[in-house]
Formats: sequence, C-alpha cells, structure tokens
Amino acid sequence: MESDPASTLTGPGRPSPPGRPPRPQSAGVAGAYAVLAGTLLSLIGTCWDVQWHVDVGPDTFFTLPHLVLYSGSAIAGIAGLAMVLSATFAQRAGRPVDPTVGGSPVRVLGGTFTAPLGYLVAGTGAALFLLYGLLDLWWHSLYGFDAVLNSPPHVALFISVSLTMAGAVIVFSASRAQRWGRIGFVVSIPVLITFTPITTNALNGLGLPVDHRLAGTVFFAVCFVLMGAITLRHRWVALSIAAVLGVMQLFVWWFSPWAAKVYADYVGLPLRDNLRDMPPQVPAGMPMFLLAAALVMEALLWLGRGRGWPVRLLPQLTGAAGGVVLGLSMLVQASMLRGGAGGGPMGRSATSATTVLAVAILGLAFGALAGYLAARFAVLLRLNTPAADQESR
Repeated sequence: MESDPASTLTGPGRPSPPGRPPRPQSAGVAGAYAVLAGTLLSLIGTCWDVQWHVDVGPDTFFTLPHLVLYSGSAIAGIAGLAMVLSATFAQRAGRPVDPTVGGSPVRVLGGTFTAPLGYLVAGTGAALFLLYGLLDLWWHSLYGFDAVLNSPPHVALFISVSLTMAGAVIVFSASRAQRWGRIGFVVSIPVLITFTPITTNALNGLGLPVDHRLAGTVFFAVCFVLMGAITLRHRWVALSIAAVLGVMQLFVWWFSPWAAKVYADYVGLPLRDNLRDMPPQVPAGMPMFLLAAALVMEALLWLGRGRGWPVRLLPQLTGAAGGVVLGLSMLVQASMLRGGAGGGPMGRSATSATTVLAVAILGLAFGALAGYLAARFAVLLRLNTPAADQESR
C-alpha cells in the first residue's frame, strides 16, 4: 500500500491482484451515466429555482423547478439502488463483484446488501435529499413563502445533493481505466464544483472574518481540480475540468433567467417590478476564470514531476499557487459583474491594495490546504479500485 499520499503524483499505482476483473459491461456504463444525468438535472433545477425566486418570487413546493430538482435526485437514487441490487444478486449467486463498477463492494446491514462504494454514497445522498424534501414541505406549510438559501431544510438539501455528486465522482473514478470512465470523471467534478458556492452559503450570517463564499469557492475548486489531475495522472486533466465547468456556467447563465421568464409567462405571473439588470445568481457565483488557475496548476505539476520536486510538498505548492490565482480572479469577476453587486462570491466591490493582499493571503492558505487534501482524496479514489491502475497501463 502506498505510504505517501503525494506519491500518486509520480509513482505507479498499487498493482492489481491476479485475475484482473472483467471490463464493465453496458449496465455499468448506463448506471454511471444515469447517476451523472441525475446530478446534472439537480444542478439545472437548483439554478432555475434560485432564479425563479429572484425574478418572480411567488413559490410553492410543487413548482416545475422543484420537479426538475427532485427528479434529478430520484433518477440518481434509482440508478444507485439498481446497481446495489445488481451487485447484491451477483454476490449471492457466487459471482465476483467487479470493483471497477462503482468502486469496491461494501457490506451493508450485516451483509444483507453488497453495495459498490460510489453507488452507496450517491444513493444515500439521493435518499437523504428526498427525505429532507419532506422537511422542506413541512417548513413551507409552517412558515409559508421561503426565499432564503440558508434555511435549515435548504442547507440539508444542498448537503444531500452534494453527497450524490460526490458519489458520481467515486463511481467514475472506479472506471478510470476506460475512456467513458475518464470522460464521466472529468464531467462529474465540475458538477460538484458548481454546487459548492450554494452549499457554502449555509455559513452566511455567522460573521466570519473572511468571505465564506470566496473562501469556499477557492478551497473546493482548487481541491477538486487538483484531485482530478492527481487521480487520472494525465496531462491537461485540470484544464479539461475547468473547460467543462465553463461550458456548464455558460449554459445555466442563459438557461436560468430564460426558464424563469418562460415559466412565469406560462403560469400567468409577472416578473418583479423592481427587477434590476443583474447577472443570474447561481452562475455568477461560479469561478469564471478557473481556466487560468488550472493552467498554473498544470504547469507546476509538469515542472514538479519533471524536475523531481518533493512529492510531499508539490500538492501544497500547486494548490497554493492555484488558490492565489483563483482568489485574485474572483476580485476581477466581482468588478466585472456590476462592481461586485451581483450574486457572485464577493458581495461588494473592493479593489484596494489591502483587499488584494487579503485575498491573496486567503487564496494562499486555502489553496495550500486544498492541495494537501486533494492528494489524499486522490489516494482514496485510487485505492478504492487499484486494479484500474494496472489495467490502464
């Protein structure tokens, strides 16, 4: 077993045991992409619902944006349950459970079920999401109209759907030896990144000494991009993840206000009278210049591997550099979006030298921590299915 998490940057993976498991069949591909499709629907539904609150206002539990949001979790949950039952039936029939289909099998409820790790995480998140949906329904019936993101039911819902998105990352990392697995892995990570500014909004109102949305965006974006690059060990993975996130941002930037207006016209509700020309709230919180930070991280990983930099420090150095670039780019993004008055990670425009220095220090600290954890998360993903490393060589 690898003793140093950072060794995944340079060294080969753990050798696979004799008798390499068979390649995932079509059912495994379908299950993985069904979970991914569910997370994408959840993301689209969330962006639509938030924009509906901003542009229109009146809301009930049973709206079309909510239907899309809950349908996404239902699809991911059903797909996860189907793959868990498939693995359980295979195990009971005496057939080996392929760890490259969703990850290493986990015994659940005393061995009643055999669940691939990725599908277990994704399915648990989906089940919790639907459960907390009942809490949200009760909350609406008790307190009426609720337009804040950091109410207790909303925070629980966002954490639950983030868990499903993390499960999708685990599922595709288990099939990283296959092209379809690598493609799904590169797509699933940006889905998780796009949701982090919404989840970190739960810290709003705590009076933290740093901007919680800026710190959360820098930390999670750097951590997940670097984790993806270390896990796959291919060139341009970080840039690919950033590019996919850019495409997602462009789509929801156009879709969320358009869908809110079309749905308002359909149900006969007007837009707000005082509606300002503001950018869409959720996509405005996504990092617009992640490509720049990803390019810096790619360059440092390439230099570090080529020149033999200490593998224990390379993830932290790479993360710190990426965090500084991303943090400063968020200042530029805040200034571009109506002087920071939009829905981005920074609630106000502040471009003084003191602010620039503070953001740089924040990016340095949170980026270094993100790099440290990214290397360890990558180890966990690779050890989850070590046979995939042997197969990919």
